[in-house]
Amino acid sequence: MKLFRYFIIAIGLALIVFNLTKLDFNNLLQGESQVALIGIAAAACAIVLMLILIASHKVKNKHKNFKD
Repeated sequence: MKLFRYFIIAIGLALIVFNLTKLDFNNLLQGESQVALIGIAAAACAIVLMLILIASHKVKNKHKNFKD
């Protein structure tokens, strides 16, 4: 499961880089650039969620070790 979290983060970073290549900076909110912006936002959300999950597991493990 731990490896899966880092795999999702790596895929998210790859998607952000891919979508950055699709952006047309002259027309950001039209056509393919709009789809790329949505993809970048979705990948960033997935990365943030995975980082929150990792942090929550670290807190849970520290709390569990503190109880024992």
